[in-house]
Amino acid sequence: MPEPPRPPLSGDRATGLATLRTLWTVRRFEEAVDDLFARGMMHGTMHLSIGQEASATGVCSALREDDLIASTHRGHGHCIAKGAELVPMMAELLAKDTGYCRGRGGSMHIADAARGNLGANGIVGGGVPIAVGAALAQQRLRTGRVAVSFFGDGATNEGAFHEAANLAAIWKLPVVLVCENNKYGMSFSTERSMAVATIAERAAAYGFPGVRVDGNDVDAVHAAATEAVARARAGEGPTLLECVTYRWKGHSKSDKNLYRTREEIEEWRALDPVTRFERRLVEACPGVGEEDVAAVRDAVRDAVRDAVRQAMAAPDADPADLLGDLPAAVFWQPVGTDARREGVAR
Repeated sequence: MPEPPRPPLSGDRATGLATLRTLWTVRRFEEAVDDLFARGMMHGTMHLSIGQEASATGVCSALREDDLIASTHRGHGHCIAKGAELVPMMAELLAKDTGYCRGRGGSMHIADAARGNLGANGIVGGGVPIAVGAALAQQRLRTGRVAVSFFGDGATNEGAFHEAANLAAIWKLPVVLVCENNKYGMSFSTERSMAVATIAERAAAYGFPGVRVDGNDVDAVHAAATEAVARARAGEGPTLLECVTYRWKGHSKSDKNLYRTREEIEEWRALDPVTRFERRLVEACPGVGEEDVAAVRDAVRDAVRDAVRQAMAAPDADPADLLGDLPAAVFWQPVGTDARREGVAR
């Protein structure tokens, strides 16, 4: 049976404030890791999604807890929106033994199988066939779960995307392909890297719907994702959802932003998805006032600060254990269960 239509996330006080909390958590978490990196306390590199919070939040809010996602190298927001806890996330980025992957994955390779997060992926387009394969498994096992693949605009020029999209179409797999189109694959503009006007229209080549949505409007993303998830769960196959958005920061920590103008960045900062949703809540959501919004901001600030403190105090990952039981460490809990919440030690 098709799922009944859901109201917008801003339609009621509890859902609206929970959504705002997720948006701010993604924003503040990434600002914190940006600061830690700048102070030399976090190593490697970093791909931030500041400015893109609405796509992760809107899509994951349309999923069940036991649905699956496959993320990208810019995946902090996907992890948080799917329910990841801040302390093990921060610990993972700080190469601590208490991190989600015991400090071995870092920013680009966090997995949280208990919450259906099959992992971030440093290979452009690498998560698409993983999500399609996971969707095939759900179809064969008749679990009723849906898999979502997050990827950027650059991934749609990769062969892995097109092969996976074709298989998802001909087998009518329960998968939603979510493109976060932030206009640049590293420094290469979509206007120069593809001949089609929109990424959504690429779905027509495989015979399934392609939907383009304002990726900075969390209500719009949620509505489109809800429809795509319902279609997938009903056995009608995939949907390509293009969320048009923008990253405020460079591609990675080595990016000097020489390929775009300050004016362009400022234009998109004015479309901030977080403060935009705040305004909508205060102006239109029954029972939500400025004091409620401020309380959410304060709670998120405290939670992120606490995550930093706890993660910094945790033991470092031991290099001698580098080739040890990583799969067991990551996938020790079946999807949909959560022994961590029940206090079971790893």
